[in-house]
Amino acid sequence: MKGFKFIITALVAFIAFSTNAEAPFQEFCSIKNTSFQAGEKISYTVYYAVAGIYVNAGDAIFTNTLETFNNRPVYHIVGEGNTNSSYDWIYKVRDKYETYIDTATMQTLKFVRNVNENGYKKFQHVTFNKTANTAVTNDGVFNVPACVQDVVSAIYYARNIDFSKLQPDDKIGFSMFLDNETFNMYIRYIGRETIRTKYGRFNAIKFKPLLLKGTIFEGGEKMTVWVTDDENHIPVRIESPIVVGKVKIDMMNYENIRHPMHSMIRRK
Repeated sequence: MKGFKFIITALVAFIAFSTNAEAPFQEFCSIKNTSFQAGEKISYTVYYAVAGIYVNAGDAIFTNTLETFNNRPVYHIVGEGNTNSSYDWIYKVRDKYETYIDTATMQTLKFVRNVNENGYKKFQHVTFNKTANTAVTNDGVFNVPACVQDVVSAIYYARNIDFSKLQPDDKIGFSMFLDNETFNMYIRYIGRETIRTKYGRFNAIKFKPLLLKGTIFEGGEKMTVWVTDDENHIPVRIESPIVVGKVKIDMMNYENIRHPMHSMIRRK
């Protein structure tokens, strides 16, 4: 398993590296935050399955604090992921992703990626210049669209989409900057259903992101993501086949959420 990179990818739920997404990317260029607040903390457990048996393989935690960056108030969101110690001898992961999101526009201003995956280490620092529409990285300066997101800010940006206006099979498009490239991306809205997770039973909103074949994922729309069908829009379950086996990620704890968890039918 490729560790926290998968967790981030799955939680974004929008890893459709497609150059022909049908939705207009300008549509969600600026959006008002109504779904989360500073102080929110969400925890996840990653389950890995071979031959139909799921085992606890790792954890991820997302925290959110209110700070200042370049004289602007920002949400500083940190995502950290680790494999369990019992799995470290197979594939040790200690990953940390950070984003700084302008509270007024929900646009990313800074992104930091610090990963250590089984001895592979990578540090990436990106500053977004919203005036020049550039991304300044360790490797140089890159032109980006005006409304570009990073891999973590996209999660929190998308939580504020008004899903009530969508019909099944609608595509939601946007652009994302990752590894010195800009990707046009979309998710496909499937609809609403009830989902039972390790935490409890929820009324949920369901998505199908389109995946590139050739990564740890199989190609096509085989990943499924469920977020709470309430004002929080918290991801509660992600499932996907990978090259060997399957992965399931469940929300296991939350703190300081902005709205009551009305979508939860019953705690397990």
